[in-house]
Amino acid sequence: MQKLGEFKLPHFFNYPPYFTLQPVRDTREKQIQLWKELILDFCKTQKIFVIGLEEEFPLFTNHAIERSLTHEAREAFLSALVSEGRAEWMDKGHRKCLILWHRIQDWADILIQFAKDNGLEDGVVTIEEIRSGTESQGTELQGIDRTILNRALKQLEQKGKLVVFKGTSTDDEGVKFSI
Repeated sequence: MQKLGEFKLPHFFNYPPYFTLQPVRDTREKQIQLWKELILDFCKTQKIFVIGLEEEFPLFTNHAIERSLTHEAREAFLSALVSEGRAEWMDKGHRKCLILWHRIQDWADILIQFAKDNGLEDGVVTIEEIRSGTESQGTELQGIDRTILNRALKQLEQKGKLVVFKGTSTDDEGVKFSI
């Protein structure tokens, strides 16, 4: 089995037709499903939150079989993730895609669990501490994309589970949990 770093690639990754959008609808649907799963798994294990359509992305090229996805195929696979709520285009031109290997609600649940695990039920913590503090080391919150974190925090704020305090800079924004 081929690997990309420590990530084990699926068998279809070595099958040249999977790097070309398939014309037959049933085959294309299966192809898109396999690529969606691969992209989500890879992004989750590698903690990748943004894919640029025109940038190098390790999954989009297989040097061993000398195949690369076309721009059309990349956009089709990412658009399929967008249509399922597992990704969002970050610009109107569809050049950058925010990957949601957890949906925003799931990230909100992870934040609540983080607060409980670290005794922050009525505590205050900075947003930077959530992303890179000692308590977040080795958790899914370590290095979380700011856009995703802010949206999960906003969702929890609307439910009355926390309050976000704006500071003078992004380094001193805080969160007070009330769960």
